[in-house]
Amino acid sequence: MKNSLKNEIWKELSEHKNKIEIRSMRDMFAAESERFEKYSIFFEDLLLDYSKNLINDKTLGLLINLAKHSDLKENIEAMFTGEKINFTEKRAVLHTALRNLSGNSVSFEGKDVMPDIKIELDKAMEFADSLRNGIHKGFTGKAITDVVNIGIGGSHLGPEMVCTALAPYTGDVKVHFVSNVDPTDINDKLKSLNPETTLFLIASKTFTTQETMANAEKSRQWFLSYSDNDEAALAKHFAALSTNIEACIKFGIANDRIFGFWDWVGGRYSLWSVIGLSIAVSIGSDNFLKMLDGANKMDEHFRHTPFEQNIPVILALLGIWYANFWQASTYAIIPYDQNLLKFTEFLQQLDMESNGKRITKNGSIVDYTTGPVIWGTIGTNSQHSFFQLIHQGTQLIPADFIAGTDCRSGDKSQHDILMSNFFAQTEALMKGKTEDEVRDELEAAGMNNQDIESLLPHKIFPGNKPTNTILYQSLTPETLGMLIAMYEHKVFVQGIIWELNSFDQWGVELGKQLAKGILEDFAKSGEITGHDSSTNALINYYKSSKS
Repeated sequence: MKNSLKNEIWKELSEHKNKIEIRSMRDMFAAESERFEKYSIFFEDLLLDYSKNLINDKTLGLLINLAKHSDLKENIEAMFTGEKINFTEKRAVLHTALRNLSGNSVSFEGKDVMPDIKIELDKAMEFADSLRNGIHKGFTGKAITDVVNIGIGGSHLGPEMVCTALAPYTGDVKVHFVSNVDPTDINDKLKSLNPETTLFLIASKTFTTQETMANAEKSRQWFLSYSDNDEAALAKHFAALSTNIEACIKFGIANDRIFGFWDWVGGRYSLWSVIGLSIAVSIGSDNFLKMLDGANKMDEHFRHTPFEQNIPVILALLGIWYANFWQASTYAIIPYDQNLLKFTEFLQQLDMESNGKRITKNGSIVDYTTGPVIWGTIGTNSQHSFFQLIHQGTQLIPADFIAGTDCRSGDKSQHDILMSNFFAQTEALMKGKTEDEVRDELEAAGMNNQDIESLLPHKIFPGNKPTNTILYQSLTPETLGMLIAMYEHKVFVQGIIWELNSFDQWGVELGKQLAKGILEDFAKSGEITGHDSSTNALINYYKSSKS
């Protein structure tokens, strides 16, 4: 980092960490009865409680100064106003404009992008409703009952996560997702579908993505074999979410069934665009717009709220605190909501594809930790799998706990069990269990002294494990929109402080390039010798096994 003031703050944070690590959160709570009030933020339907962190007022002051001396405010404005902050690809980053329902203009290269966004959004929402309402018919005159979204990466993870999260809002049309180039994925889906009542959404900006186009072509052949190669029939059963109109038309997709977006829409931020058409089919256009509105509310909060009360900024700074000063290499996301089953998987791409970088914006190699490994799954399942490691393992693993207070299922007693576990785990991670507490517990159970001494160290919990608690009342489209945007902005803030470009993904490309050459090797006769000895041997073994 070349900013001398920033380096000085970094040094102060290192020294501060050495002082604060000798304190326990138990002691912090005992000394500060108002700790929750100081370290919690309410916004709309969201509550962030970050009081169970290894922080005090000085920690926050230093972290906020770090953000200010990283020119965070200026970078936020640069993103919202269409500057080309994706500097390696010379692109703006304007996914926030996609959910701008205020009517306010957003300028890019001297042009207001909002009219074009509205045209594509209205077109996509109208088509989604025509599918949901049975207006759009297949080639035999039957209404569409199933929609298959074929994509990968951001064209798959975001829409599938949202459709899973908002399952209570689902209509009669079933939405399916195919992403893996492993033919098992597409074959298993096609087995249960009727070509007369199935419509495919091909989600690929370039309409050249290898995995997506392989599955699209498989679906195309499946349909044509049923419809006696009727290209006109095919046009009623395929739509494209793409910018490559020529390739879509060549595939057989009607021009009015091609829904477009722009270069400044990154894949992992694309669910807000027409890539979210499958979401609108699943939950309806009204609910899709409510999700956009929720995200826009978080955008406005992020853009205009002072850092001290800014949810994405606080979350980002806490992540920086643990990654760079406590050497936490991973971060757990644990939703206690079955509908958020796919949420952590979605955040893995959002975070690790954005900040899994080793080169700064000035081209130098970083000498500090950047993006952590994001992992986790839903509670209470996770309590019976990996929580042992968080409680008593040797690694410090910060975690976000996410839950809704309302019981949508109607089974309030079982929801109480869920939430009692939710609150108990963050308390247990914070407090731990001392040697004296364990001893008293074992003595009360009637255990003899020899057995107590033997068992004692195994039952001590060190505590001091940091967590954030994120609560909402109910997982509505609006609330989900706020949650997603909250994490998007958290990742952006960390990229700014780490001096990264959070919006490119060159690391994805190398494997694709090599795969293309290896695919050509499969068609060659004789032994392959053009790679390293391991790869040569593996390719040759694969070829001989096939034959």
